[in-house]
Amino acid sequence: MDFNAYQKALAVQSRGAECPFAPREYEQRLSSVRQRMADDDIDALLLTDCSDIFYLTGYSTFEVSVHVALVVTGSSLLLQVPSIEMGPAMVTTRVPNVSGYRWEGIGEVLLPLIDALNDSADTVGIDAWHGSLRQGVLEGLKERLSGVRFVDAGGLVKKVRIVKSQTEIEFLRESAKITMAGLQATAASVRPGVTDNDIAAVGSRALIEGGSEFMSMQPIVTTGRRSSVIHTNHNRVRVEPGEPVFLEFGAAWHRYTAPMMQTVVAGEPSADMRRVFDGCRRVVDALLESIKPGTTFDFAAQQAERALAPLAKRVFFSGVFGYTVGAQFPPSWVEGSGFIARGGNTEFMPGMVFHLPICLRVPGQWGIGCSETVLVTDHGAEALTANPWSLNPV
Repeated sequence: MDFNAYQKALAVQSRGAECPFAPREYEQRLSSVRQRMADDDIDALLLTDCSDIFYLTGYSTFEVSVHVALVVTGSSLLLQVPSIEMGPAMVTTRVPNVSGYRWEGIGEVLLPLIDALNDSADTVGIDAWHGSLRQGVLEGLKERLSGVRFVDAGGLVKKVRIVKSQTEIEFLRESAKITMAGLQATAASVRPGVTDNDIAAVGSRALIEGGSEFMSMQPIVTTGRRSSVIHTNHNRVRVEPGEPVFLEFGAAWHRYTAPMMQTVVAGEPSADMRRVFDGCRRVVDALLESIKPGTTFDFAAQQAERALAPLAKRVFFSGVFGYTVGAQFPPSWVEGSGFIARGGNTEFMPGMVFHLPICLRVPGQWGIGCSETVLVTDHGAEALTANPWSLNPV
């Protein structure tokens, strides 16, 4: 049985069986995207970001290294996948037009895309800054479609995704519950003598037993001096007495992730650790107070900067006080549709969901990180996570 026969068999037996949303929700999303396309004079979208494709179709897989594309026009959809992905395309989506190509035959991708674009598109929107758009595919299309104009429309779908539906919010609430349970179990395992790998193993087990799917990022665990270096992870390092252990987890529930940071000290925190920890709390509190409909991302960032000011010259901070989260795939749970940082003129709207990743790092010593994932409501910010806000939570 080749992949074409496999497609036909699954279409009869299991079509859309694992599609996470009702048809009506996808119709609403597509309608919003098509309206934005019309407003921007875009005839077709060529989407290659798996999270955007998931958002519009339900397509879900752990294999995100291969070329996958969704062509959206005013009246049609074409989902293109390699032969090894025909199963997920059939089981997780209801898209009627699915085109396969041999996994080993990447050169076969062009003709179906040309056919889809040649008939209906003078202007094609692409995500020019996303790594999923392969240069060979784009150059091949440009060469063969000389009359088509390709424009960067990377933010178009993200502008729709940034406001979550009620079902999406419920998925994020489920993720938050598992994330918090995983962190609680993990915090109890922190003590001198164990390794960061031991701690990460406890967290991984707790998250998966709690119901998490494969995660967009595996549990992050670092200790001591290594916690002062951003984006390090467990590396068989033993926890010493009095060291802080930085934890950042994010369970996946139907691909939706509500992350949380927590720091646990293996012993008695020093006065300096407590000062930095208190700084984290001030920044998060300033954000919770500022995040409300009608205020801008820039305003919230300014308020957070004021809260950070007493520590600003001593600690490293990334400069991003929040980023949107939703449905994502490896290598990151960052949605990318919005960032709380200086210069952001977008206003908060009900239904937006942000992770507030406040980790303050003293270079060469340690880092303290504590965060929440929050939902913007009509009245302000609602925390979906419930950080214990203690360096010794057990």
